Amino acid sequence: MRLTPAHLGLTALALALLTAALVLWRAEESSPASSPSASAGDTRPAPVARSLRDTVPDGDLQAMQTAGGAPVSGALAYGELRRLFDYYLSTVGEQSVETITAQIQAELQRRLSPLQAQRAQRLLGLYLAYKRELVDLEAKPDLAGNAVAAIRRRMLAMQDLRSHYFSADEAEGMFGFEDAYDLDAVARLEIDQDTSLNAQQKKQRLAALDAAMAPTLRQEREASYVVANTEQQVQALRAKGATDDEVYRLRAQAFDPQAAARLADVDREEAAWKSRIAQYQDARARLLQTQANASASERQASLAQLQESLFSAAERPRLVAYE
Repeated sequence: MRLTPAHLGLTALALALLTAALVLWRAEESSPASSPSASAGDTRPAPVARSLRDTVPDGDLQAMQTAGGAPVSGALAYGELRRLFDYYLSTVGEQSVETITAQIQAELQRRLSPLQAQRAQRLLGLYLAYKRELVDLEAKPDLAGNAVAAIRRRMLAMQDLRSHYFSADEAEGMFGFEDAYDLDAVARLEIDQDTSLNAQQKKQRLAALDAAMAPTLRQEREASYVVANTEQQVQALRAKGATDDEVYRLRAQAFDPQAAARLADVDREEAAWKSRIAQYQDARARLLQTQANASASERQASLAQLQESLFSAAERPRLVAYE
């Protein structure tokens, strides 16, 4: 089973969490370059971040080949490209945006024809610019909040923003399924929050949404339920002291061995990160206590030294969330 953002429940409700991570880009882009850009003739596989090791990049670029295996001249499978972009961009904070961009460029040059790679790299530039502007969009006060009206306003604002960067075909290919998924989620939320409806009326309207749902969307929604239910079972197992092997077997039965192994890696990485953050917070508290009478500049210099001793340059921008 392939895990996708929709499977993980990333609807419009999670927009704030998704775009908050992009704040890291600005801090990293002002830092010295940590990796050269991919050269035009470089066809070697790009090195990947630790969290992506032993995984296969998302995005089936073979979708852009003819039945005979030859590349379609200039044609692009927009949705597959976006999945490839997001696969690498998931490491923002672990790597600089410049490094990630070079990795994507190298992958495009390695797997696509020259004409396709040129067009795909143009789309990558637009996608990065769009993602950066999402940060400013999310900061607008009139779009804040988790009320259903605010969620719908954010969705419409996102769609309007995309029109400044992508053609109608590009936007539909890259975001069409996600929009359909999110609109369905918002419609269900509106029904749930409608105080003018009784329980039976809500049930009838939800059934009407189910009946009108496209088959692909229904399949994705059912898959998201499998993920949610499985992770609930994982949490219950862990609460009972289950071993990592028991958790792996549960996930392997629900998904597949590769997905179970990937989720196990994520669990280990998250645990290691939390341990390092706890160590940092303890050390930071002690430092601030011992330097209570020092000047602000002295305390800041000491904190910077502490951060540099525990975290890489790509990781340090993430610390603002823990202070």
